[in-house]
Amino acid sequence: MEISKLSHKNLRYNGHNSQSLNLYFFKSSIHGYLRGYKTSSFDVYKEMGTGRVRPKAMQKQVAYIIDLIKRDEYDLEYKLGSLSVKLSIASVTLVFHVLNSEKVSALRFFRWIRHWQPELRCNSDICSLVIDNCGRLDDYDAMRSLLNEFNENQLCLTKKAFEFLHVMNVTNESLVESTQRVIVLLLEVRGSCYGWVSSLIEMFSVLGSFDMVEFVMKKTERKISYYYIFIREMCRRCDFKGVRDIQDEMRKEGFELNARIYNYLISCLLKNGEYADACKVLTEMQDKDCPPDALTFEIFIYYCCNNGKTEIACHYFDEIVARGLEPRLSTHAAFIKGFFNSEQYEEAYKYVVDSDKKYKCTSCMNYSLLARLHQKRGNLVIAQNILSEMIKKGLRPYFKVYMKVFNCLNKSGRETLATDLQEQFHQLHSKA
Repeated sequence: MEISKLSHKNLRYNGHNSQSLNLYFFKSSIHGYLRGYKTSSFDVYKEMGTGRVRPKAMQKQVAYIIDLIKRDEYDLEYKLGSLSVKLSIASVTLVFHVLNSEKVSALRFFRWIRHWQPELRCNSDICSLVIDNCGRLDDYDAMRSLLNEFNENQLCLTKKAFEFLHVMNVTNESLVESTQRVIVLLLEVRGSCYGWVSSLIEMFSVLGSFDMVEFVMKKTERKISYYYIFIREMCRRCDFKGVRDIQDEMRKEGFELNARIYNYLISCLLKNGEYADACKVLTEMQDKDCPPDALTFEIFIYYCCNNGKTEIACHYFDEIVARGLEPRLSTHAAFIKGFFNSEQYEEAYKYVVDSDKKYKCTSCMNYSLLARLHQKRGNLVIAQNILSEMIKKGLRPYFKVYMKVFNCLNKSGRETLATDLQEQFHQLHSKA
């Protein structure tokens, strides 16, 4: 396959998260997997990477890097460093995606990228992808070395680390056998301490392999955090009977059902328009001495506001207040958007003003949100008035909202209003 075609085919792969933890270089046990490794080539790109701003790699360069890794030549590290480019997380993820799908070892590249770009040493997704790479190559010795290193530095892994299990095993028997092998390895390096078993359970849950979730819990332990993952995914699949079965199992295992468990179920029911059933679950919570939390009522408020039932939403808000709970920021946002979307602009404004008196910590968000909604609707003068009002109260608008309104006023020919708003904002800034 030509390099240009390769880059076009694979550069759509995306999705990444990072987590800042301390992660050092591999131990000497990894060196055996770096065939033809030479200290001199490592020193060259170390020197090149010092104090120099490197441009981001282009698509063709990423494709060339993939081709270099596949060739696995003795001076791989030198050639990678000689490109003198910086790889984004998306580009690194793409490299791993191609190597993993084609079962090409990524160990040398993994070591190189951590040295070349130290900020990526502790990226959970990248570290997870190299574990997946080892699994696809059936290299459990390298996997063990990596996991020991990650364990020492308390690094969390994502579900991407274990995707090789369902990719490489076509029969249920082989899947069970390989999963058992991974579980033994995780327990050996105390991987359960940092959520690695949770990531394994999440991977199977997302795939809908709930029998494998049961298998993992049976071989490790039953923790309420594992059940959270289990129930959340069943709710997404609208498997309400399955959720009830898990709840029964949890009770038998001695777990108390808490608001988080019920909130998953209520949220799923409301998303599917099952308001009456959701109300029954709320009643069940209270009957079983499981007090609803602020999120429980927010879920109902969000549903009611989205469906134009703001009066009922207010009833749930009163419940929050009566129970001494603090309304969440997203609860206020649900009301403001609910009133606004039903064109009850005065009610939306009144809600913001009233909330400013009772919940000072939400004022900046509420005013900024209302201004942003009016700006998006084209009500620029109203948006400017709202921002001016909050500035007079000593409240600082969200900068992005302020800039949006300011630019739109200028573009629409209302330069005077834009200038007034700018002066007010700068005066507030100077006072601060």
